[in-house]
Amino acid sequence: MPNEITKEKVVKKDEDWKKQLTPEQFHVARQAGTEPAFTGKYWKTKDKGTYACVCCGEPLFSSDTKFDSGTGWPSFYQALDPSAVETKTDRAYGMVRTEARCARCDAHLGHVFEDGPKPTGLRFCMNSAALELKPAEDSKK
Repeated sequence: MPNEITKEKVVKKDEDWKKQLTPEQFHVARQAGTEPAFTGKYWKTKDKGTYACVCCGEPLFSSDTKFDSGTGWPSFYQALDPSAVETKTDRAYGMVRTEARCARCDAHLGHVFEDGPKPTGLRFCMNSAALELKPAEDSKK
């Protein structure tokens, strides 16, 4: 059986998050906001690396699982580690969707849909403002 390491949860007051994040990042990640489609810095990025939580730095997605969903938001077909992204039912705006949150700090990342490509059939439709791309070592010059 694998040795599971429980990561310490990151909990801060809103005033501390506001000091760390831009207003847009705070609105999206801490208040479950959404950036407009086709406006985020990562929706069309093809750079190699790891997408981490903008709040706590937890590695969430690999550029290897990123795909163009045509939606205007960065989309991935699977999380780097399934335990890094938690999901919950979101009933806001008269819709029922599956919300994706960082398991370490509870940041709102976006939503998960079941219309993605193989092998998972999932589309993690994320907000660029909730992510930070950490370039792959071999892509640094």
